[in-house]
Amino acid sequence: MDAELKNLQIDRGKKRAEPSKWATRWIIGGVLLLLALGAWRLLSDKVNAAPLVETERVKAVSGAGAAGSVVLNATGYIVAAHKIEVAAKVIGKVNWIGVDKGDRVKAGQVLVRLEDDEYQAQLQQGKGQLANLQAKLDEALHGSRPEEVAQALANLNSAKADLENAKVSLNRTKNQVGEGLSPQQSLDDAQARYDSAAARVNSIEKAYELVKIGPRQEQIDALRGQVQQAKGALDYAQTNLANTIIRAPVTGTILERAVEKGEFVTTSFVGDRGAKGYVVSLADLNDLEVELDISQADFARLHADQHGTVTTDAFPDRKYDGFIKEISPEANRQKATVQIKVKVAKPDEYLRPEMNASVAFISDQKSDASAAARPVVMAPAAAVREGAVFVLLDGKAVRRVVKAGPASGSQVRIEQGLNGGEEAIVNPPAGLKDGDKVRQKEAK
Repeated sequence: MDAELKNLQIDRGKKRAEPSKWATRWIIGGVLLLLALGAWRLLSDKVNAAPLVETERVKAVSGAGAAGSVVLNATGYIVAAHKIEVAAKVIGKVNWIGVDKGDRVKAGQVLVRLEDDEYQAQLQQGKGQLANLQAKLDEALHGSRPEEVAQALANLNSAKADLENAKVSLNRTKNQVGEGLSPQQSLDDAQARYDSAAARVNSIEKAYELVKIGPRQEQIDALRGQVQQAKGALDYAQTNLANTIIRAPVTGTILERAVEKGEFVTTSFVGDRGAKGYVVSLADLNDLEVELDISQADFARLHADQHGTVTTDAFPDRKYDGFIKEISPEANRQKATVQIKVKVAKPDEYLRPEMNASVAFISDQKSDASAAARPVVMAPAAAVREGAVFVLLDGKAVRRVVKAGPASGSQVRIEQGLNGGEEAIVNPPAGLKDGDKVRQKEAK
């Protein structure tokens, strides 16, 4: 027992065991990791502390060449100069439609076919009516046939024979009555028979003359009028049948397909749920205009045929020459604007109706060659502060001293300091300094 207790006693004289090398390495690695995480967090907080800014691209609106300077910038929409809603001339149900939105069509190309059974029947009816009346007119123009004249003559000769017989009988009866052989009544009867035969001869003789002469001119003219009326009805039926085939009136592009197979088409629009008043709309996309509402305060700067440079938001690097084609004869009282239309001289496939477009109107006054060669730089007015503009460059706000010119709406002309294409900081935060780090807001 004593021996066992002695074995359980701790020997204070032995040396404490030293920690292993692996434990020491793990401890040092953990400390270094904590230090790295802390430094990354401090750096991240510093980056996130950079203010958010909104930017807008500075545009070089036009390189004027020999033209003058820009006198006005305006925005509007591209529209087709002549938009056509192709309607049906007859009512009916759509049997076939051969185009869809965006298809290019040529003048005369078949777009829609309507069911034509009823119009085919009307055409056949008109043909039959015309043939009937034409036959009657031909009969009247040819007069009586020889057989009809011979028959009338035979009837006349027969009536004359009867008259001669009645005359002989009358003379015989007169002699008998004079000799007292026959009563007076016999003479009266013989006289009546003679008078009736004479009247019959007179009637048949006139009929014979009419048969030889033929129909009256008035009857022929009446028949001619009926034939002309039947021809008009036939032409109308043929036109209605032809109108069941709807063709493109001009060469252009289909902007809208308004009907489907089986829908009913009428000659007047009665609503989306009823019969359709037109089948497609199309326009010539080689004839485009920019529709602009010009403030009355700026209207005096413009005049008919004034040129300008057209750009779009979709393709800002593509520029098109244009000129004022139309000026509205009246102003809009509510908007205090005057509408004008700028014709695009040479549109291409990049321009489409209803696109946003900007027009930089150019002064008619000539400028020197060096000034004409410079592009007109336009920057947002909200970006100009105390004669300078902050430009976003590599995540930093770089201050550019500028010389600002006249303003047009929300844009201001930059005479010096910017070249176009820079990302200008709009409404820069107060206290923003040159070289400060900033973050750009994401476009919505």
